[in-house]
Amino acid sequence: MAGPGGGYLAKKAIGPVRRTFTPWEDSTATPFIEFQNVTKRFGDFTAVDNLSLKIYEREFFALLGGSGCGKTTMMRMLAGFETPTEGSILIDGQDMHGVPPYKRPANMMFQSYALFPHMSVEANIAFGLKQDRMSKADIAARVTEMLRLTKLEAFGKRKPHQLSGGQRQRVALARALAKKPKVLLLDEPLGALDRKLREETQFELMNIQEELKTTFLIVTHDQEEAMTVADRIAVMDAGKIMQCATPSEIYETPNSKFVADFIGDINLIEARVVSKSEDGTIMDAPRIGCRIDSSQTTTVSVGDTVWYAMRPEKVRIELGETETPEINQVGAEVWDIAYLGDVSIFHSRVGEAEETSLRSTIANVTRLVERPLTWEDRVTLSWGRDAGVILSK
Repeated sequence: MAGPGGGYLAKKAIGPVRRTFTPWEDSTATPFIEFQNVTKRFGDFTAVDNLSLKIYEREFFALLGGSGCGKTTMMRMLAGFETPTEGSILIDGQDMHGVPPYKRPANMMFQSYALFPHMSVEANIAFGLKQDRMSKADIAARVTEMLRLTKLEAFGKRKPHQLSGGQRQRVALARALAKKPKVLLLDEPLGALDRKLREETQFELMNIQEELKTTFLIVTHDQEEAMTVADRIAVMDAGKIMQCATPSEIYETPNSKFVADFIGDINLIEARVVSKSEDGTIMDAPRIGCRIDSSQTTTVSVGDTVWYAMRPEKVRIELGETETPEINQVGAEVWDIAYLGDVSIFHSRVGEAEETSLRSTIANVTRLVERPLTWEDRVTLSWGRDAGVILSK
């Protein structure tokens, strides 16, 4: 995974980062895009269910979710291609009810790119500008600017079929940006690209958005893509927003089992609250055969069933099984290993039930000559008090 830092980390130098762009934390800030109790029904099916959301100017915002969760319907309503059944959508303070797509301060880049095959790259970019009756000199200047921005200066005379997939994607982006919309809508824009090109293009998108300071809204089902490019992410399911937060907040402090399980790899351990205090919470986890001591304080009560969500990279794995399991420590047997080059993922069987396992991740910081741990090794798994988060829903 690209990491829990999200787009704002990727745009900065490596090291401690102080976030400076946080309008969503300012109670006096006016949202640039606002969904107010929006519902969209198609017959008996509710695609978007009484949803409210605020997006701020210059924000790179991601709608993330699986197929059928309502994210594309939200984007199409914002663009004007669908009409809300109930509720209102505002852009820059103006209610968009009854405003046709071509009159909205938003432009959409489609997943298919929808380029005109008989036109050159320059003509594709200029098409919308000609429709707006812009002067020839201004069109030429704008096309030149877009070619520079998307690094397509050498391809202006070519037709779409003479370009690679990544180049066609950049032509579609240049065309969408040429009219200088206040909001750029991106519908699964990188889905047709291979993994390496997709990762490169994600950073290009971030750089372009940073330079233009345009509000970007991207719809994607790709967790890594959303985590990489977005300032904030709304995780959606069944027409509702399950959590809306920064990438690091969603990764490190998911608010539910659904979000924890949807974003990245996770160990979800069922447990019962034994005691709680200002110092934290202690839980019994019989399925893995140990007690869990967490520094987190919660509103749950003693005796309640909860889930302890812990990322694999937070779990330490050492050769040799502990003889007397302690708090936040358990013996296990290595069952499966996945070598991914930069990291190795270990699935270790714990407890008495064969299907119970914990995942741990080790960064391969040196060349792998001989695997330090292998299948059927007895190991000790351990973690710190702040390794996970307690979830009650």
